[in-house]
Amino acid sequence: MKIGFIGLGIMGSAMCANIIHKHDDEVFVFDMDKEKTDLLAKEGGTACSSCLETARRADLIITMVPKSSHVKSVMAEILPVLDSSKTWIDMSTIEPAASVEISEKVKEKGASFLDAPVVKSRPAAEAGKLGIYVGGSEEDYERVLPVLSYMGENIIRMGGNGKGLVMKICHNALVSQIQNGVNETSLLAAANGIDILTFAKAISYGGGQNFYLDSKKEVIAKEDFTTAFSIANMHKDVHICLNLAQESGVYMPGEENAARVYDEAMEKGFGSEDFSATVKAVKERKPC
Repeated sequence: MKIGFIGLGIMGSAMCANIIHKHDDEVFVFDMDKEKTDLLAKEGGTACSSCLETARRADLIITMVPKSSHVKSVMAEILPVLDSSKTWIDMSTIEPAASVEISEKVKEKGASFLDAPVVKSRPAAEAGKLGIYVGGSEEDYERVLPVLSYMGENIIRMGGNGKGLVMKICHNALVSQIQNGVNETSLLAAANGIDILTFAKAISYGGGQNFYLDSKKEVIAKEDFTTAFSIANMHKDVHICLNLAQESGVYMPGEENAARVYDEAMEKGFGSEDFSATVKAVKERKPC
């Protein structure tokens, strides 16, 4: 089975590298940035010049791009070459409704479609230890599971098309609220002479222990916000969550507050920094 990978950004490049190193057939690679394509070609991939070429040459197409508009753009380009011999896995984090709409158009061509967004960030992508939430038929899921296993070690099918994305949005919404709790309480501790590392150690002794703080305490202590997962991407996700909540008739005041923090971080120009840099936005807030 020949695989095509489209979208070689921070996450996509690491995910694709794992496929190249573990798969026993050709892996075609493409990104709009030719330098990124060339880097994966050096890893052993076969460089392509377009999404269309990648899809034409591959049996299984994987996309990892930023937004719904990008996935729709890829679809418009590759739809002419999709047929019953092709399977498309979109691993982007986009609006669930948009993904369902795309899946319907792909299936009209006879091809299979799954949404399979990922959780965790760049280090896990490099190690092939991502969490992956899958939406699609049971048959398609079982068929592509070996390929997903190149990239992740915790893989779960959530239901039909779009359900993987619903779970990803719920996951990131919860992370955003845990993160904001860490931001606020760690700053309160700091204002009273307790540094972030001591704070994190003390939190680990009780019910407040969480993966976010355990994994980001050193980053926050050093104020080194080198991007593993950007504020801009999480900003997109929290607003997808609020839109989904509105469509579902669910009130989420905690997520509304998290979204305000992300809005402020974007306004302050922190969008390209790691999402843990939201602590700076919270720190700069003034009491009412």
